[in-house]
Amino acid sequence: MSTKITGVGSYIPKSVAPNDQFEQHSFYNEDGTKFGHENSVIIEKFKAITGISERRYISDEMTTSDIALFAAVKALEDADIDKEDLDYLIVAHNYGDVKHGTHQSDTVPSIASRVKHLLKIKNPRCVAYDILFGCPGWVEGVIQAHAYIKSGMAKKCMVIGAESLSRVIDQHDRDSMIYSDGAGATVIEAGDDTNSGILSHLSATYAYDEAHFIYFGESNNQELNDARRYIKMYGRKIYEFAITNVPGAMKQCLDESGCNISEVKKVFIHQANEKMDEAIIKRFFKLYGEEAPADVMPMSIDKLGNSSVATVPTLYDLVLKRELDDHEVNPGDVVIFASVGAGMNINAIVYRV
Repeated sequence: MSTKITGVGSYIPKSVAPNDQFEQHSFYNEDGTKFGHENSVIIEKFKAITGISERRYISDEMTTSDIALFAAVKALEDADIDKEDLDYLIVAHNYGDVKHGTHQSDTVPSIASRVKHLLKIKNPRCVAYDILFGCPGWVEGVIQAHAYIKSGMAKKCMVIGAESLSRVIDQHDRDSMIYSDGAGATVIEAGDDTNSGILSHLSATYAYDEAHFIYFGESNNQELNDARRYIKMYGRKIYEFAITNVPGAMKQCLDESGCNISEVKKVFIHQANEKMDEAIIKRFFKLYGEEAPADVMPMSIDKLGNSSVATVPTLYDLVLKRELDDHEVNPGDVVIFASVGAGMNINAIVYRV
């Protein structure tokens, strides 16, 4: 028995926010002091490090559960299955539904239950639940679906990664330029070809010293009398953590798959920071004494920003549909899905298309 991705769909918001949109923002340091550089300089350096030139935001009337639904519908159509046959519906997110103009996240009922309701699935045995695992949430959801299938508990699952980070960013924090919105959905099914599908997987949580590298905190503008809290991070610590730990985790996962490094056609890595991702891939291949192929790592961060759990499934969808530069994957190709994020969590999957 194998575990295969049989359908993929994504939702990319139509609203584009280019970097120059931030030129009028007032950026502050964590201690409340103003930056010593002009915004144009801050934005230029930001682009050079992250690779981001623009990002996407959802419209005011939408929420995370809405865009999760849009991606789910596309994935069901792509897989050509009956929604009533789904055994599990797993939604990875981190901040729930935050409606435009409000300060509170709404997570009851779960986003997964909301998506099931919106899909009008009547089958009560389709179990819907959320997973909060930082940016690696979608990858972890696929690993959980794989476990259900391997154990005989399920034959068809849907795993969605959806996030609306525009609703939880501090406009006075330069890191706000990183984040974006989006959703990616996949149908995961049991198959008969044991030489394809998920070949191996690995997950890890580093929480002894690293648990609070990404956290919820107050605005950098200390003049605001606002009880609202925003997504915050220690960027340098995350960068060093990721380039130190992710390559080794990917290597262990690939070694357990039985595949050779020469077989890896693409690495679909979480779109967090272009320089960081490049360093991870370079170090990963170096562990095998190899140079990373120029076309091994598709990137969407330049136009779509960091949409957390949605980056990997959205990227995979774009490549499958040949909508991203010259990248493509074909039956029989070995690819790796990998992510790192809040927790701090790391995971990877080696997958044969």
